[in-house]
Amino acid sequence: MSAALSSASASLEIAVVSPAGARTARERGADRVELCTGLELGGLTPSTAAVEAAAESGPPVHVLVRCRPGDFVYDAEEVALMAAEVRTALRAGARGVVVGALTPDGALDTDALAALVGAARDTDPAAQVTLHRAVDQASDPVNAVAALPGLGINRVLTSGGAPTAIEGSAVLAAMAAANPGLDVAAGGGVRPGDIAGLLAAGATSVHLSAKTRATPRRAAGWVPLGAGGTSADDDTHFLTDGDVVAAARRALDVAAAGRREAARGTPR
Repeated sequence: MSAALSSASASLEIAVVSPAGARTARERGADRVELCTGLELGGLTPSTAAVEAAAESGPPVHVLVRCRPGDFVYDAEEVALMAAEVRTALRAGARGVVVGALTPDGALDTDALAALVGAARDTDPAAQVTLHRAVDQASDPVNAVAALPGLGINRVLTSGGAPTAIEGSAVLAAMAAANPGLDVAAGGGVRPGDIAGLLAAGATSVHLSAKTRATPRRAAGWVPLGAGGTSADDDTHFLTDGDVVAAARRALDVAAAGRREAARGTPR
């Protein structure tokens, strides 16, 4: 049995931006990947071709569906666009989608979420739907996750409303207690050394980008092409660091084994 399958009580998800990243994640022990583009913007919906290629070559793929950067308050046209992206991603081979929407006052936008969940269920009744880190900008993240079963959502990706998941551990624990059947995926600045603490707080899976900046390939000159272009060295893209994925896998397996031993009352 592979390392990725040996600790069924806890799972490792890696955020990737390419089919190559999905392959690296699979080879180094990830249970699934979340495919997106624009990690530097918090993640955006990837192309259909990228979904197809990642689904063919990597572990089970969940696709981030987020039509633009910025806040999570969407108008009707944006919701309709994301519902179409949900359908397209699942038809392209994704096993799940990662969605979220808020009202201006920070509550879950239940109408928007119902439309997105409905699009997923109509396309693939078995698809997993995850509430993404929009929940971390909710006015009451714990109350928000308590409402998820009624929306047909059984997984949340969250930092506990903090800049990093390890800083939000207390809120993660409250989320797990508020919805005992919920898969709480701890994500946000996660490092391998954080994993044991996140599982102890009640997370049932961990999510990290394991990213590193690619070395620019250009040999000619450089000029900024967007608001984020501040220097030639920073104007690059991200790659998945296989060593970080492997370190996270090891940390997760050790922590999961320790929890199983503790549950059995076996001294370590």
